[in-house]
Amino acid sequence: MKTTKKGVIRLVIFAAFLALVLYTAFWGFGKDGAGSIYDITKGLDLAGGVSITYSVVGDEEPSAQDLNDTVYRLQKRVETYSTEAVAYAEGKDRIVVDIPGATDANAILAELGEPGTLYFVVSTDYKEQLDGAGISYREYTGSKDGAFSESNPGLVIMDGNMIKNASGGMYESQNSTSTYEYVVGLTLNSEGQSIFSTVTSLLVGDKGIIYIIYNDEVVSAPRVQAAITGDSCQIEGMESLEVADQLASTIRIGALPLELEEMRSTVVGATLGTNAVRTSLIAAAIGFVIVVILMLVLYGVMGITATLALTTYVGLIIVMLTAFDVTLTLPGIAGIILGIGMAVDANVIIYERIREEIAQGKTVLSAIKTGFSKALTAILDGNITTLIASFVLYFMGSGTVKGFAQTLALGIVVSMFTALVITRFVMYALYYVGLKSEKLYAGRAKKEKKVINFLSKRNICFAVSSLVIVIGIVTMIISGVKGYSLNYSIDFVGGTSLTATLPEAKTVEELESGMTVDVAEAAGLSTSDVQISPVQGSNDVIIKTKELSLEQRNAVYEVLDESYQVDTDAIEAQNISGTVSSEMRRDAVVAVIVSTICMMIYILIRFKDIRFATGAVVPLVHDVLVVLAFYAVFRWSVGNTFIACMLTIVGYSINATIVIFDRIRENLQVMAKSSLEDIVNTSITDTLKRSIYTSLTTAVMVIALYILGVTAIREFALPLIVGIVCGGYSSVCIAGAIWYVLKTKFAKKEA
Repeated sequence: MKTTKKGVIRLVIFAAFLALVLYTAFWGFGKDGAGSIYDITKGLDLAGGVSITYSVVGDEEPSAQDLNDTVYRLQKRVETYSTEAVAYAEGKDRIVVDIPGATDANAILAELGEPGTLYFVVSTDYKEQLDGAGISYREYTGSKDGAFSESNPGLVIMDGNMIKNASGGMYESQNSTSTYEYVVGLTLNSEGQSIFSTVTSLLVGDKGIIYIIYNDEVVSAPRVQAAITGDSCQIEGMESLEVADQLASTIRIGALPLELEEMRSTVVGATLGTNAVRTSLIAAAIGFVIVVILMLVLYGVMGITATLALTTYVGLIIVMLTAFDVTLTLPGIAGIILGIGMAVDANVIIYERIREEIAQGKTVLSAIKTGFSKALTAILDGNITTLIASFVLYFMGSGTVKGFAQTLALGIVVSMFTALVITRFVMYALYYVGLKSEKLYAGRAKKEKKVINFLSKRNICFAVSSLVIVIGIVTMIISGVKGYSLNYSIDFVGGTSLTATLPEAKTVEELESGMTVDVAEAAGLSTSDVQISPVQGSNDVIIKTKELSLEQRNAVYEVLDESYQVDTDAIEAQNISGTVSSEMRRDAVVAVIVSTICMMIYILIRFKDIRFATGAVVPLVHDVLVVLAFYAVFRWSVGNTFIACMLTIVGYSINATIVIFDRIRENLQVMAKSSLEDIVNTSITDTLKRSIYTSLTTAVMVIALYILGVTAIREFALPLIVGIVCGGYSSVCIAGAIWYVLKTKFAKKEA
């Protein structure tokens, strides 16, 4: 009776906790739904908008002060496009600008990154006076309105860097009590004050003009009424307060301390983002239902606890995304969906342990307690190694890849909590309320399990794996001679990609004979530098070219508008410089190597045996090479999610291997009198169901994502499916065999 009451109390507590989590996740609190799914910050690939990455021009690393000042001024500029726009530094010489809702990247690029766009210019009539006063200057001939030209140059005496602040204001006119004068107040730095004091003293006699020029346009031309000797002055004669505020804003943010060049730009339409979210949510829901059904069929009562734990996992993930203000991206959604499949892993390890304990004659309550205890080390080791991969991904990745790393890491931590805390809590509750029958937990567990001799087939497995890897390497060599060893997207080779929607669908032949030629002529390229392909099932076409300048892109937009009636505001665009793409190729290799080394060190520390560490890393490298072989043979696109895909496979693969090695380590003590071969085969057999079930549930989620996801998600999901299958195979057929070979070889040498 006491235990029943204890179980009921536990269920009530859990029900209240789950209700709170789900309410917060799907409804939130307050009018704005704080903490809910609607409060999650969306990345530009989901919300739509423009993202631009600038690099500082020059070989020398900029000072932190100059970088921060440039970020500040860019922030002030982008705020004119959207209140949600942000500018931030990335590394020591990069600045990223994100503008949600914007669509005209070309116009923004033309306005944002111009260095030194604000000048204070005087007539060359004052050249001798400036020389006499020791004021340095340079000629200016570039005003668009013709105020200054090569035949009539001006003299630049100051730029915007010498202005500390500018603000619009008004005061009551001295000539009339009913009218106001509108002015712009300027605050100068010490250098600007010195120059301005001298120049205004020279110009005041004949009321000379100081031209204020922004982006080669004269925005104001005030006459000097008096010499300015302090650090502040006023520009008078503004038409209105709005005009004064606008000029003040122009002066305040006009000049950038650093010269910038565009490294990468991306334009994403809001419609694409909306479709991506909708299809991803449908995929997640379908995958979730299938996983739940599988768990209920396979594990009965324990499947109920898995379902409740998974439901808690989904709710907590949503709440955590808002609590930690994680920006959700398209790969981030993929990370969450992948996490649902991986979250089952810990539950399967625990459930299989419980069944083994029951098969050995223990009571249900004792089996539950022992099962959780024995599963703990495998769960911790497996998930920590995957966390290592996500940390490397976060620190070495950028943009959407960072978003994927954040959600993946968050998913791993939450899945461990739900498995080790929620599952345990609920399982004890169900037991206490009366679900105590051994049949409800044991399933079809047999007293004696037939051990499969995996090691006897190790040479066949080694040969098959080697053949696949060799085919991949040969394919890459042959493809490399012809061009690129892999089918790199513009992320890895640089270039421009435009996705445009035509009024009606066109065939490949129509595009090649018409649009390819027109785009090439507009951009000044040969037709071999332009690739145009239709998107199946839509009127969209993808145009890929060499990296285009802003002028070339504008020319391409014009021809698409005039000749093909394309809505240029709706074009999805991406432009990546060769510098960025080469860095991405380098980072992809370095990230996998660093991740592998870190994992090897962790396993070495935990298992205190180099053979375990080597036995875990070899299958990991095997999986990477096999997936690369598929990339090479089937010419899958290698894009910006490639690094995320590879490190996810690495983390997933080593997770499965750790579970087997943990069992081998345990059986070395339990089966001390057995042969090494029997220990390895028994350990693999003991964990086989876990390997199959985890691969199955994870694959279900990713397959749903592949079938229903948008193109960018499918490019990520397809190699991930191969990686999941390959990871399960290498853990079962390669990892244990490698350890056995190393162990026996070393044992012979030691003997």
